Amino acid sequence: MADIYLDFEAPIAELQKKIDELETVSSLNNIDVSSEIQALSGRLKEMMSSIYEKLTPWQRVQLSRHPRRPYTLDYINMICTNFLELSGDRRHSDDKAIIGGPAKFNNMPVMVIGTQKGRDMKSNLFRNFGWPQPEGYRKALRLMRLAEQAQIPLLTFVDTPGAYPGVGSEERHIAEAIAVNLREMFNLTVPVIVTIIGEGGSGGAIGLGVGNKVLILENAYYSVITPEGCAAILWKDRKYAPQAAEALKITAGKLYELGIADAIVPEPLGGAHRDHEKAAEFLKAELAKQLDELCKMTPAELKAQRYEKFRAFGCFETVKPDDPEVVAESTEK
Repeated sequence: MADIYLDFEAPIAELQKKIDELETVSSLNNIDVSSEIQALSGRLKEMMSSIYEKLTPWQRVQLSRHPRRPYTLDYINMICTNFLELSGDRRHSDDKAIIGGPAKFNNMPVMVIGTQKGRDMKSNLFRNFGWPQPEGYRKALRLMRLAEQAQIPLLTFVDTPGAYPGVGSEERHIAEAIAVNLREMFNLTVPVIVTIIGEGGSGGAIGLGVGNKVLILENAYYSVITPEGCAAILWKDRKYAPQAAEALKITAGKLYELGIADAIVPEPLGGAHRDHEKAAEFLKAELAKQLDELCKMTPAELKAQRYEKFRAFGCFETVKPDDPEVVAESTEK
């Protein structure tokens, strides 16, 4: 399958094509061009470092949606063992956009839950393009309660543009399903770690997003709305998505600065899609570190810490109108 390059990766694609051509010539004609290939490979690495160190928020959003990027099942299979997928919400049906079940992480029993996309049209239709429906969140809630009953840590993986907004989804009360998940996740007495592995869009993300620790991959994003949705509302045109991505402060670095993300998980040079195993290795190391810290806390401490973490979001100060400092500042202006 041919490599997929984004618009801003055009110089990388061109140089990689030259390297591939030299390798083909060398193979077919038995000519030694290893020195030329090595020189071009060095230039390629320098170019990639230069480009990926200066990515705009919109470019990171594009990387978060790359079709070759590892998805929830990929990470589960690479960092966990003995995964057993459980299906159904015991009310309506089984939503394939959310998967989950018990597994072992570093030989420790855990419950893993995450949103799942497809890689081609057939699998995307099967997974509803990663847009969960009410039964998906209710399935997730069932698995969360199983984790609570078994007193095992809960690991959630988020990669969705949002909850499915269709008529059927509304008829089965998508908002209520997400709201119940929020309430119940705050009441869990087991360690909960949330990882944004790609897109973290709107209520679709927060329905699995209440954790003691929130991790985010280097090129993932987490937002109340997609940049396109924001642009459509504010500018009445989706072409302003790059400006919206900048204004929303949705990238890993900004979220870490704001205290919404507790840690940024690095990705291989060029993005997680270039080396799945390396990306999983980075994620596994951070999860192990955070889980080790949380497992030392009591159930009451875990519940209280989670509550206080989210209560601290969006801090602001209130002052009296007649405060001398406020009056002085207004006068100066």
